[in-house]
Amino acid sequence: MIRSSSNGELMVLIQFFENQPENIDLLLNHLKNTFPQITSLQYVINQKGNDTLQDLEIITFNGRDHIFEEMEGLKFKISAKSFYQTNSPQAYELYKITRDLCGLTGNEVVYDLYTGTGTIANFVAKKAKKVVGVEYVEDAVIDAKNNSEYNNIHNTLFYAGDMKDVLNDAFIKTHGQPDVIITDPPRAGMHEDVISVILKAAPQKIVYVSCNAATQARDLAMMVGHYDIIEIKPVDMFPQTAHVENVVLLEKK
Repeated sequence: MIRSSSNGELMVLIQFFENQPENIDLLLNHLKNTFPQITSLQYVINQKGNDTLQDLEIITFNGRDHIFEEMEGLKFKISAKSFYQTNSPQAYELYKITRDLCGLTGNEVVYDLYTGTGTIANFVAKKAKKVVGVEYVEDAVIDAKNNSEYNNIHNTLFYAGDMKDVLNDAFIKTHGQPDVIITDPPRAGMHEDVISVILKAAPQKIVYVSCNAATQARDLAMMVGHYDIIEIKPVDMFPQTAHVENVVLLEKK
């Protein structure tokens, strides 16, 4: 896996099926010496025969265990297990559209679901009263909290857990009724239980960011009885492919 950031940092993560320390050292030292521009060189032993990393130990061979992305003067730490949009220039456009559709005035409580490394949460925080982010991957939540600290943002909170388990009545009672919910789920879309909790929370606005228009349309069909679709803005995050990122603004009927 190779990740590059707009400020020139480079992460390279090699997966090995077999743990052969001498051979691993040979290969990684060759990469380190041949490509000094790599700022984060890491590896993982993965004997599962697939590319899933969340349950495995990532080992840093050289440099940092993360890279930084920058956006509007904000710095975002990205580690190997953290999700971050692969197209940095278009990610900025996507997040600006998301923030604009929220229509924040500074008085709103915002929930950011599937927050990842807290990029959207931290990006909109300066225009909100409070932003509460929820994310399944614990390492990403650690990054999200660190990102708030790096940028001196003090009105964010982040929680790790399965969305349908975390986002319940007690959670909403503790953190306040959301005025706006931003949701940016994986390609599979949202679980029905999550949609039910969102409808029960009844925010004035929902901004739904999706990389899969089909599952987004399925989820929106469950909301249209309670919400009007006000605006749809696609963003081409994946040039020369059939895929598109799509942002939809919903307002409570």
